[in-house]
Amino acid sequence: MPGPLDGITIIELSAIGPVPFGVMLLADLGADVVRIDRVAAAKGNPGTEASMFGLSRGRRSIAVDLKSEAGRDVVLRLVDGADVFVEGFRPGVVERLGLGPDTVLDRNPRVVYGRMTGWGQTGPLSQAVGHDINYAALAGALHPVGRRDTPPPPPLNYLADFGGGGAYLALGILAALVERAGSGRGQVVDAAMVDGAASLTAFFHGLSHLGMWRDDREANLLDGGSPIYDCYETADERYVAVGAIEPQFQMALAEGLGFSAEDWWARMADPSALKEELRTVFRTRTRDEWGEHFAGTDACVTPVLTLSEAPSAPENRERGVFVEVDGFPQPAPAPRLSRTPGEVRSGAPGYGAHTDDVLAAAGFDEGELVALREAGRIA
Repeated sequence: MPGPLDGITIIELSAIGPVPFGVMLLADLGADVVRIDRVAAAKGNPGTEASMFGLSRGRRSIAVDLKSEAGRDVVLRLVDGADVFVEGFRPGVVERLGLGPDTVLDRNPRVVYGRMTGWGQTGPLSQAVGHDINYAALAGALHPVGRRDTPPPPPLNYLADFGGGGAYLALGILAALVERAGSGRGQVVDAAMVDGAASLTAFFHGLSHLGMWRDDREANLLDGGSPIYDCYETADERYVAVGAIEPQFQMALAEGLGFSAEDWWARMADPSALKEELRTVFRTRTRDEWGEHFAGTDACVTPVLTLSEAPSAPENRERGVFVEVDGFPQPAPAPRLSRTPGEVRSGAPGYGAHTDDVLAAAGFDEGELVALREAGRIA
């Protein structure tokens, strides 16, 4: 069954991090994605793009020399039949390549032009370099994470790169496509990781305003400051996660740990002491033994699984949280739609694997393809 974005064509300029993640979400939902890779990649030198393998499913790939006039013209001919154009370069780079928003929208006014940067298209840092940790830091999203007596830990690149970056890029593109249905016109989506990371902190700004959140780390309910919301080491040097916030869930936790209600509420008066007591208790059994002990209860206790363990967890298998693509488990498309669900239609493409097919469908004749290839403009 076609996905909800069936019929939407996306031109993606090859990039790393948030762009391939955001476009993967759209590809999973049925969009036809053509990724523009470098000619060098097709000739065996993919560079840093090779690390994006796990985000590359659901595309077709063509290899084009974007620094040449002929290569630029190839892309613009593809724009004629596109709905979305996505790039993730530093501000000004695609303009110098002749593929900026003015050029693309002049060519096809219906195109939604998605732009992904760290600091945004404007502002004092627009030309500065950075990575997830930098954008999260300046957005105020990094400081609340971690223990009080250690620096904030790098939260992988979930926070600004994928959460504040790629997911917001996809959201902006979808919003612009909905608006286009009424106006008939495309527009530019300026997605910046610092903007998205800041957006993710809205809840905590509200708590702070209400006097319910402190800037000190490990001093609040959700940052490890409470014994009822934290991770605990187990007998086998693994961990369980405890998230028993509401009173009824705390009672299930207390019962499972052998506390009476009266004892539990008395101990909650000294959270630090209770946390130390829970650390001792949880070290008496293995992670999986605790998982079995609390299974079927409302105690909100779960094993902390590794990346390699998660796909084979019975709960994840039953729901189909992961699917096998390219010979290894990958997260299944999300979110799930009841009538037009997403699906992984193909694995990661070889660089330039679809150059001839895509360009032929766009109207390039055999002579043009031969000339472009001999000139090194496509591969």
